Amino acid sequence: MFEYHKPLKVVEADYPKITRPDQVIVRIKGAGVCHTDLHIQEGMWHEKTNVRLPYTPGHENAGTIEEVGEGVEGFKKNDPVILHPAVTDGTCRACRAGEDMHCENLGFPGLDRDGGFAEFVVTSVRSLVRADGLDLTEIAPLADAGLTAIRAVKKAATNSYPGAFIGVVGVGGLGHIAIQLLRHMSNASIIAVDIVESKLKLAEQFGAHYVVDAKKDAVKSILEITKGKGVNAIIDFVGTQATHDTCYKSLRKGGKFVIVGYGGMINARSIDMIASELTVEGSLVGNYLELADLVELARQGKVRVVTNKYPLDRVNEVLESLKGGGLMGRAVLTP
Repeated sequence: MFEYHKPLKVVEADYPKITRPDQVIVRIKGAGVCHTDLHIQEGMWHEKTNVRLPYTPGHENAGTIEEVGEGVEGFKKNDPVILHPAVTDGTCRACRAGEDMHCENLGFPGLDRDGGFAEFVVTSVRSLVRADGLDLTEIAPLADAGLTAIRAVKKAATNSYPGAFIGVVGVGGLGHIAIQLLRHMSNASIIAVDIVESKLKLAEQFGAHYVVDAKKDAVKSILEITKGKGVNAIIDFVGTQATHDTCYKSLRKGGKFVIVGYGGMINARSIDMIASELTVEGSLVGNYLELADLVELARQGKVRVVTNKYPLDRVNEVLESLKGGGLMGRAVLTP
């Protein structure tokens, strides 16, 4: 990426260098394309990262080890791995608590340094999860789409019990994974909400108990399904003002609204939140152990990512399709 708001360019870059003993160079086999990549291209993350252009996006990465630093143990050349998107120091309080994404010295390939829309990427041995026996191009999106979904699902699932309802707004790259996870991690009935008929069919295919066409009155439909009580929890993977409002209005007393997609504002009267004891909670990407759990679920065949594979030189076509909402599941670039 040479300029914000401009197409990416495919160019020859220098082979990366290992500068620390805990670093590894990974040969990319698959790099997922995320809505965050669109937001990066649009400059939304510039003030938070202060990254210098040009640099290479791509934070959903899987591949094989090409080279290891002198301090790396347990991994060797050609080992198949998926990369946790964060590069962490391992010693701060957040890392000691296992919450890698809150590391006080966080690095994030594809966001604040060169990422995986390339043949090679540098990361830390702390970010590697073994992926033996798995198709690396198929599982690459687990490194963010799946990782973000599992964290949000775990938060929503705390409000579930037999007879409970959990809503999933947006059956895209994250939402279709979340539905599968909810089937394994909760005992609630799942309500999938989207404006695209094919995505609602995908939701049914992956285990949603009810689907709601958001082109109509989604709140009304959710209340009808829940007999006027509302959902116990709902996850917004879209993040527009309309979806935020739908989620908040769909909660029952004691309900939890988990926000993943961003872009809107939360408009909530404090008296309503108090009277109904509502919870509104943000959810970031998951931690290292959550990625390890996802890989194991994929190995067991309990989680599958719908992928569309493209060569690296079609990256701008993929970004345009993503912007238009025309992609099913997750796009993966294969350098």
